[in-house]
Amino acid sequence: MERLDKHLASRGVGTRKEVQKLIKSGAVTVDGSVCKIIDRKIDAENTAVLVNGQPVGEKFIYIMMNKPAGVVSATEDKRDKTVIDILPDELKRRGLFPAGRLDKDTEGLLIITNDGDFAHRMLSPKKHVEKRYIATVDGEISEETIKRFEQGIELSDGYKCMPAKLELAAKNDNNVGIVTICEGKFHQVKRMFAACGLNIVHLQRISIGNLYLNSNLPIGYCKTLTNLEIMQIFIGNIH
Repeated sequence: MERLDKHLASRGVGTRKEVQKLIKSGAVTVDGSVCKIIDRKIDAENTAVLVNGQPVGEKFIYIMMNKPAGVVSATEDKRDKTVIDILPDELKRRGLFPAGRLDKDTEGLLIITNDGDFAHRMLSPKKHVEKRYIATVDGEISEETIKRFEQGIELSDGYKCMPAKLELAAKNDNNVGIVTICEGKFHQVKRMFAACGLNIVHLQRISIGNLYLNSNLPIGYCKTLTNLEIMQIFIGNIH
């Protein structure tokens, strides 16, 4: 059994306070009857709950986006388009947010959800969920650079990154590397390379945990994740 206000909030209808106002206003019906009792207990699986005559959405949704460059990882922005703005209408609903962020000019795998607990588990450095990127830089990735990543790069502000993995994407191309980290500091990958005297020309995130960007998903497009795909996020780590 679940409280009515919690049930509605978990399905993206609004914040707990917003939902409580809706219930008090008489906008919510339970099994066909108006209910103004905020803490009424319901069987979420077998109770028909409507808001303004419309059924509420599913509890949580998990969306894979192949984020394009030029779009910001935010719920709203006064200057730029956000990843929420470019979602297809059939996936839009209240409460969605990007789980973690990609820089404006970075492309690739981004997960958008309305599940805060899930996002916390995925992003917490303590969980060691790996994020992999393909980075093209303006110079040579040397063995010394690879070793510095393994030891933990110290950024310009004095922050010491956790040990990371850097390998060449191809033996005959030392300008393109695959970076694996389990943190998500502001501009972290760019700043790590900058600490080694290299600038990123192009950056794409290709995986989170064992969930890889769908190769059939064009830039700017989305798909909902299956339960199996969600589980893959938490499989595998650096340590």
